[in-house]
Amino acid sequence: MALLLSLVLAICIRPGILGSLSGVQLVGGDHRCKGRVEVRYGGQWGTVCDDGWDMNDVTVLCRELGCGPAKVTITGTLFGPVTPKDQKVLLQMVGCDGTEESLSQCEADDDVFNCRHDEDAGAECEFLEIVRLAGGPTHCQGRVEVKFGRDWSSVCKAGWSFAATKVVCRQLGCGRAILTRRCCNKATQGQGDIWLRKALCSGQEVRLEDCLSEVWDHNCTHNEDTWVECEDPFDLRLVGGESRCAGRLEVLHKGEWGSVCDDSWRQAADQVVCRQLGCGEPVSLPVRRRFGRGHGRIWLDEVKCSGSEQSLEQCPHRLWGYHDCDHQEDVTVVCKEQ
Repeated sequence: MALLLSLVLAICIRPGILGSLSGVQLVGGDHRCKGRVEVRYGGQWGTVCDDGWDMNDVTVLCRELGCGPAKVTITGTLFGPVTPKDQKVLLQMVGCDGTEESLSQCEADDDVFNCRHDEDAGAECEFLEIVRLAGGPTHCQGRVEVKFGRDWSSVCKAGWSFAATKVVCRQLGCGRAILTRRCCNKATQGQGDIWLRKALCSGQEVRLEDCLSEVWDHNCTHNEDTWVECEDPFDLRLVGGESRCAGRLEVLHKGEWGSVCDDSWRQAADQVVCRQLGCGEPVSLPVRRRFGRGHGRIWLDEVKCSGSEQSLEQCPHRLWGYHDCDHQEDVTVVCKEQ
């Protein structure tokens, strides 16, 4: 009887437009464009029942998330248990025709009668696979291009931010972000499509595809393509010690090894160096061992790491070669050997 009543009510209630839908995400997948569908509706996060969920709905979801084309509908149970456990199933019978820009423009039923979390909807979209800097002297300088499927697209400067530049530099294995500007002359501007999205990055993401994005109806031309410059990656080494995991720190820049000044240097920077060299944790010594004074260049000064960076070039520092130090202030690092 209860099931019959649920069916009758579901037929009688006409789905409404989801005007109060304020967020959507895919959770539990191996990238942000794959996972269990979760929506923020009525001020709370919850899941979507797979009753009525189809490829039209996935198409709209993928578009809203800034992912590539819809690939498949998936059961949400493949992506682990729902957390928090008291999260509700908020929507069922989502009805998009596939042309909408977001799920909030689709019809759905927010009076969920008979759906449990083993009926949660899931989805998979293609995702931003590759980013590159084209037309520059190295892979760390150039015009930003992103790739969906087989096609590369330029990025309009008006939809870009310096935070997104930081992410691209990190993703490409380059040093810290130096600048972002509008390009280009005819020799360096793009020729194909222009990415129809804004990159909403905080600057802390590991990859550009981890950033949020939104559809952007722009009228940009290739004269407004985005140009980005990152520092080139640099090698580092510890010299003067008994192993490669202890010694005076030197970095390689423009083909020349040089020292690093200890102004603003903290143990967090030791952690980054030890990690980058594949050594163990830094060793704290009552009296810092000396490994001899360096000669020649002092390349870096005022290096300030948080400890979370994957390489030293991602830490803020003064411009290369600018310092107020002598070699009595050379940085030394001691890491545990692995």
